[in-house]
Amino acid sequence: MGAVIAGTAVGPPGDPGLASTIGVLSGTLWAARWWLLPWPNRTESLVLVCCADVLFTLEFLQLPDRLFGAMGVVLLLVTGGYVSFFHSARALAAHSVWSLLSVAVLSVRIATGGGDVRLALAVALLLASVVCAIPAFQILSWLLRTESLSDPLTELLNRRGLEIRLPLLMDRYPAICVICFDLDRFKSVNDTWGHRVGDLVLVRTAHRLRDAVGEMAVVARTGGEEFVVVAPIDAAAARSEGERLCHAVAEPRETAVVVTASVGVAVFDPAVCPRCPRPAPDRLLQSADAAMYRAKQSGGNLVVVDELTPPLDHHHPNEPT
Repeated sequence: MGAVIAGTAVGPPGDPGLASTIGVLSGTLWAARWWLLPWPNRTESLVLVCCADVLFTLEFLQLPDRLFGAMGVVLLLVTGGYVSFFHSARALAAHSVWSLLSVAVLSVRIATGGGDVRLALAVALLLASVVCAIPAFQILSWLLRTESLSDPLTELLNRRGLEIRLPLLMDRYPAICVICFDLDRFKSVNDTWGHRVGDLVLVRTAHRLRDAVGEMAVVARTGGEEFVVVAPIDAAAARSEGERLCHAVAEPRETAVVVTASVGVAVFDPAVCPRCPRPAPDRLLQSADAAMYRAKQSGGNLVVVDELTPPLDHHHPNEPT
C-alpha cells in the first residue's frame, strides 16, 4: 500500500514517508520468510500483526489528505481477520482497541485540520462500525457454536460437543476415565408420568451429575436418557467413581419418581500399563458405551468396567468390594 500511494497526489510530499518505507521493506521480508521458512510460531505471528497494525496507522497519519488517511483504517480489517482466525480472543480484543484508537486519532486529525467536525464525527462512526465488524462476527460465531454444541434441555454438552472436548482432555491428562450412564426403564417414566415429568427427571439427573463431579470433569447428554462423564481419574479410582455417581443418580428425593442407571466405565491409565497404546477418543467412548449396555443387560443399577488396561472385575454398586 505504501508503494502504491507514494508519489501520488494523496501521498506524502517529497520522499516516501518513513512508515511507508519500513512497511514496504518489512512486508517484503515477511513475505520471503513466510514463503521460504516453516509456518511462524504464535509469538512470531503476533509480532507480525502488531507491527502491521502500528505501520498501517503511522503510514496514514503522515498523509496530507486527512480524509483519505482516515479511510486507510479499513486495512486493519485484514490484520483483524488474521487475528480472529489464528489467535485468541484476547489478541483480537487488543487489536480492536488499537483499531478504535486509530479511528479516534485519525478522526480528530480531520476535525483539527480545518475540516468539518460533523464530517469527522461521521467518519469516526463509520470506521468504528467497520473495524468492530470482525469482533462482532466472532462473538456471533461463538454463540452459534456454543448453541450447536450444547443440549437445550439440560444445558450440558451434546454428543458433538463431547466429541470435541474428549480429545482435548485426553491430550491434557495422562489418565482419563469415561463413564456412560443410561437411565433404567426410562420409557416407563414417560408412559406413567408423561413427557413433562420425564424432562424434569433428565434435568434433575444432569444437575446431580454436574454437582457430583469435580471442576475438571466434563458432563454431556449424548442421547435421550444417556449421559457421559469424562474426568482425569486413574484406574484405581475409576470403579469407585462410577459407583458414587451411580448412587448420586438414584439418590431418593421428595418425589414419587425414582430412577436408577446402568453405568459403563472405560479408563486408560498409563501408570497401570506403560506399554499399552493410548486409545483413540472414539475407542474410549465406545468401550464405555459397550460396558454400559452390558450393565443394562444384567438388570441395570450396575457398574461395569471395560478392560482397556489389565483386567478389572465387574461389580455391583450394592455389593461389597
